[in-house]
Amino acid sequence: MQHFAKKRKRRFFGPLFFFCLLVCAIWSGGFVAFMGLVPDNVEDENGHTDGIVVLTGGTERLNTGLRLLSDKKANKLLISGVYHGVELEELLSLSKESPQELECCIDIGHEADNTRGNAKETADWVTKTGFKSLRLVTANYHMPRSLLEFTYHLPYTTIIAHPVFPEHVKVDQWWRWPGTAALLVGEYNKYLLVWLRQELARLTDLEILK
Repeated sequence: MQHFAKKRKRRFFGPLFFFCLLVCAIWSGGFVAFMGLVPDNVEDENGHTDGIVVLTGGTERLNTGLRLLSDKKANKLLISGVYHGVELEELLSLSKESPQELECCIDIGHEADNTRGNAKETADWVTKTGFKSLRLVTANYHMPRSLLEFTYHLPYTTIIAHPVFPEHVKVDQWWRWPGTAALLVGEYNKYLLVWLRQELARLTDLEILK
């Protein structure tokens, strides 16, 4: 009887082990592909777009967006995901680049509290402004997931990625930096969840997933 129980355990744990091994291999291969999506430069620095969208999360993003607007790379700037109660003057005071004459060309959004919310907030802004093209400013490690959300919610809008490169995120040699490795693994897992949600929404047409 004991011998029979051992054989049953082997039959169960053998396939389970190989299944887990397969899942790990697929996840690892996907992570390598994901790292290929993390930009290491700005591919189009000079192209003009109708608007610029900055996703809050660091002064580098805000400074970059303001500089692009000042350089007339777009007609208008949206800062998405700003905390309630924070106004434009406060944001400009935090920035190295604060051209006061551009205040009329800057909008701020208070509704978004995550990347999906940023995309929806921007989609509403695009509907109001009638813009057809956007330059998206966010951190390089955050860009793949941001583009996934933005291209899904703004399918008819041309989006130019304009990553910024935080000094504390060592993407080039991420395996040597535990903090960067954990950040990138977390971003990859979130990317997978966004992709899965969007695919389920396409297949089922459930509004709650959109």
